Amino acid sequence: MKTVSPRRPSLQEVAYTRLRDAIRDGMLEPNARLRETEIASWLKMSRTPVRDALRRLTVEGLLAPKENRGVVVAALDYQAVSELYSMREALDGTAAAMAARRVSPAEVAALQDIIQAETLTKSPRLLQQINRRFHKALYQSAHNRFLLRSASTIDDVLFLLDQATYEAAFRTTTLSNPDRPETAHREHVRIVKAIEEGDEHLAEEAARAHVRSAHRERLRVMHEAVRHATEATGTLK
Repeated sequence: MKTVSPRRPSLQEVAYTRLRDAIRDGMLEPNARLRETEIASWLKMSRTPVRDALRRLTVEGLLAPKENRGVVVAALDYQAVSELYSMREALDGTAAAMAARRVSPAEVAALQDIIQAETLTKSPRLLQQINRRFHKALYQSAHNRFLLRSASTIDDVLFLLDQATYEAAFRTTTLSNPDRPETAHREHVRIVKAIEEGDEHLAEEAARAHVRSAHRERLRVMHEAVRHATEATGTLK
């Protein structure tokens, strides 16, 4: 039987992944200007795949066009956060309602395992990873690949820019608040219970309420970050 070799990623995919990882790891900081020639030299490839990767990252919201400056690494501002969370609320609510109709017993068990894992750690970094697992499992339980794809793009923007902008700079996430993990856990339990019982309306409302709660906490974190930065600047003067 002839074996099929795994497809090698294209240069555009390589460039996209490398740049995306650099944003996630904080190597490319918010508002940093990205020049095609410099990126191509760094990645040791021509400008064409780099240009395609930059265009894709711009469409996804990780980069932002700047007049006379090409593109820069995007930074989350209050307006962007509000827009992203508005989309997340609509998508999460829809996913939870669909999951209440379509979820399998195995998927319910997987969701319950994830929310159980939330009680076993106090590490903000681990809780953030578990939170991402929960929301991914929620979308998979909805059995709608287009919904999953849309949510993944928004989630990536929030997660990657949060890593670069807030966790790296201020060592904080929305789950750093001592009260937030417990609140988020209770909200997750309510969502899963409604899904397990097949209550579409309650599942949707629980998911929407959870996103609204996370949005309020995100704005609080942003406000604290700005306050700390302002105080640090004042100290240096």
